[in-house]
Amino acid sequence: MAQVPFDSRSAQRVAVACPVIFGGAPFVGEGALRNLSRTGCSIACNRIMLTGSYIRLAMLLPDTRGSVLVEWGKVRWAHGKDCGVEFLCAPTLADQPVDHMTWERLTNRLSSIGPSLV
Repeated sequence: MAQVPFDSRSAQRVAVACPVIFGGAPFVGEGALRNLSRTGCSIACNRIMLTGSYIRLAMLLPDTRGSVLVEWGKVRWAHGKDCGVEFLCAPTLADQPVDHMTWERLTNRLSSIGPSLV
């Protein structure tokens, strides 16, 4: 039986360090994105998150006309104040869904500037 690599992902991740604000019932928090992909992100935050929590995120990415919003995400793992979030709906920018081409341009731009807190 073939082994699946531990770090097998469905989408390419980009290392970033951008502010993020998130909330769920009954909490609000903030932190910094550590990495980002089309299907999720990891966050270093100011609170301990519970695996299985549902949250809404606003990511303050460089070179965007406002926040990139994810209306529905699920905390898939949590270790201390770090957590991984799966996006359960498509991110939006300026109230428009972020299509595949826009997402590729955005992540390519993030890759080129490297991880630096905005």
